[in-house]
Amino acid sequence: MATASEIKSRIAGVQDTKKITDAMYMISSVKMRRATKDFEGTVPYFDTLTEKISQMLGCLPRTESHYFSDPAREACKEKSHGVLLITADKGLAGAYNQDVLRCCESFMQEHPNTTLFVIGEFGRQYFTNHKLPFRQDFHYSLVSPSLFDARKICTELLEYYDSGELDEISIIYTDYLGARPGVCRVSTLLPLDKADFRRAESAPAEHTDKKFLPDAKTVLDGIVPSYVMGYIYGCLVKSFCSEQQSRMMAMKNAGDNAEEMLRTLKVQYNKIRQATITNEMIEITAGVRALKRQKTSASGDLYYDNE
Repeated sequence: MATASEIKSRIAGVQDTKKITDAMYMISSVKMRRATKDFEGTVPYFDTLTEKISQMLGCLPRTESHYFSDPAREACKEKSHGVLLITADKGLAGAYNQDVLRCCESFMQEHPNTTLFVIGEFGRQYFTNHKLPFRQDFHYSLVSPSLFDARKICTELLEYYDSGELDEISIIYTDYLGARPGVCRVSTLLPLDKADFRRAESAPAEHTDKKFLPDAKTVLDGIVPSYVMGYIYGCLVKSFCSEQQSRMMAMKNAGDNAEEMLRTLKVQYNKIRQATITNEMIEITAGVRALKRQKTSASGDLYYDNE
């Protein structure tokens, strides 16, 4: 059985751990609010960009851009896939990392010819330990998602796609759902689907003839990379916010467990302390009685225990 000093030392350790989990909860909360605020500032730009692409596709009866899917062209060959996987740089975030890793492994089982691009140190360490191949020269972090990082990621992926090394690029990320746990999603980055840009209703003015300089394909090929960059940035922010939300939930659960453990330890400590005090009182009483016996026997008087 643990002594009072051992339990007291353990109580101090649990209290220190709870201070750390509370601090991590607050830090994750601040990071999440800051990331969502930065992302909301870019939403109008990328919404307008999506609208312009939709208008261009409405004006062009046929698009030859290789950034858009063509079922007739893609049906005749076996595709080589690329996957952009977004993980965290560290753990302590519940099942956040495990969910996206399982989703990625399922995707790779369905598509054996897959090149893996990993964002986040947790994912890189996982695939290194499991001896699964991934692009070692692709090294990005999810510490603080920014448009600058999204632009660099998009540029590298486009190099693989434009050169024909990859026929399709997908992204696996965790969608942010507010207070609820995030959901792992798989989306196709390239090629784009024209149906995603079709709107339910279009104004008649959008069908008028428009001039594109130098030509429509060049203009479209110049806009699409910006759209892909914005999509990647949105996935980075959503994954980052989901990570912080998962970490907040994990730290809250850890704090609640620490409170419960502290209550249990304090009860044990009080019981041991009470038993120690009781034993000391018994020893003092026994000593007093022993002294009375000695005095009584020395004087020759009779001594009774109930005196």
